[in-house]
Amino acid sequence: MESELDLKPFPSSGKDQREKPLIIAGPCSAESEDQVVATARALKDYGIGVFRAGVWKPRTRPGDFQGIGEDALPWLQKAREETGMQMATEVATPRHVEQALAHKIDILWIGARTTANPFAVEEIAQALQGHDIPVMVKNPISPDLSLWIGAMERLSKRGIRNMAAIHRGFSCLSKSAYRNPPQWDIPLQLKKKVPDIVLLHDPSHIAGQRQLIFKTAKKAMALNMDGLMVEVHPQPKQALSDSNQQLTPEGFMGILHKLGLDVETSPTHTRAELESLRSRIDSLDEALLDIVAKRMRISQEIGNVKQQHHMGIFQRERWQKMISKRIARGRQRGISRELIETVFESIHQESLARQKAHRSEAKIHSTPNNRP
Repeated sequence: MESELDLKPFPSSGKDQREKPLIIAGPCSAESEDQVVATARALKDYGIGVFRAGVWKPRTRPGDFQGIGEDALPWLQKAREETGMQMATEVATPRHVEQALAHKIDILWIGARTTANPFAVEEIAQALQGHDIPVMVKNPISPDLSLWIGAMERLSKRGIRNMAAIHRGFSCLSKSAYRNPPQWDIPLQLKKKVPDIVLLHDPSHIAGQRQLIFKTAKKAMALNMDGLMVEVHPQPKQALSDSNQQLTPEGFMGILHKLGLDVETSPTHTRAELESLRSRIDSLDEALLDIVAKRMRISQEIGNVKQQHHMGIFQRERWQKMISKRIARGRQRGISRELIETVFESIHQESLARQKAHRSEAKIHSTPNNRP
């Protein structure tokens, strides 16, 4: 039987096939202000509009990194102020909800461990009553479709209409290449029972390894899921949680490109890329000017030698040999004959003019003064 969830369109969901898929990205955990802001800037420059970061981390063992907590929420606020991105974080208790709302977090999600506990979901739903905020619900750890739908129904009964579901795989005792095998039939059954739900795919938690993320994301897109939520960290190997499954911003965008997802590069990224390239051009031009100046000084010394030995300024045979060699070497480097001839002709004419001017000046100084 289909669920009777009363849903509103999820922000930037891409549910209309004319729209783009919803892409959410960011680190598994908010570890420092610099890490959060730097990652958000990088993702914004690549055209990503929603940033995710865990503040409270429900870890299996008490000694594991369990997140910074409320102190990290101002970091998300700063990232939003600097980038304009929407901020998303996980909540597992009514207190988390209260603190997230106080810091004006844009989107909340309920994790797999919490979804599996109806009591915890009911408490979160009560804390959210009266607040019009988008909420994403991850599938429970166990492959229980009713438990997943039930969590969304509890939220719906408390007035939450703006919801999405996140497919993050399921716990499995048997050996698998995946950290949490996807069991594709379950999210597909969800779409049949709740046709209007926005269904996102979390390849990071399913794969558990960077090298498998593209494979599972590709399958999800082929099954017409509405978007992706992917863990991205500026230095994945140094991440305090789930380091094996996080991508660099560049690696993440490489995967989106391979998937053919139409994520536009923002003007900020375009400007930054142009400024970087122009800076390199400026450095090369400075080096080129230094080389030309050194060449002119050496040319002046050659002029002095020519003058001392009463040689003509223009040495035709030397010029013809030189320009032939420069053209040959330049063509090997992909430079056109016309450009080589233009550049070296100009340099040669300037050298001759300087030698001629120096010779004329020396002649004036060597002429005895005429006295009456």
